[in-house]
Amino acid sequence: QVQLVESGGGLVQPGGSLRLSCAASGIIFSIYVMGWYRQAPGKQRELVATIFSDGDSNYADSVKGRFTISRDTAKNTIYLQMNSLKPENTAVYYCNANGAFIPRPNYWGQGTQVTVSS
Repeated sequence: QVQLVESGGGLVQPGGSLRLSCAASGIIFSIYVMGWYRQAPGKQRELVATIFSDGDSNYADSVKGRFTISRDTAKNTIYLQMNSLKPENTAVYYCNANGAFIPRPNYWGQGTQVTVSS
C-alpha cells in the first residue's frame, strides 16, 4: 500500500519555527515529484513547495526565503523547514507524491495541522 505519513505539526507563536516530515512507503521514491500543499479554513488547497528527484525545488512566492523543502532519498522522506512563521500560515499541511511517468499516479498524506498564534 502507498502511504504518506506527515508529522511535525503543532502550535507555534508568530516568528517561530516548525519542521514537517513526510515518510513515504509503497512507491519508488526516486521517480516521484514530492511536495507540500496546505489548506486553510474556507480556502482551497494551494501549493507550498515541490522538490524533484534531483533536488531542484519550487516555492510559492509567499514562503520564499522562509520555508525550505528537502528530500532524503535514503529515508524515503521529505521535510519542510518553516521559519519566521506568520498567523496566515495556519493551515493543514499535506504531503503529496506525483509520479513522473504515465499514468502519473498521485497520492496524498492525511495532513498535519499547523497553527501559528500568540
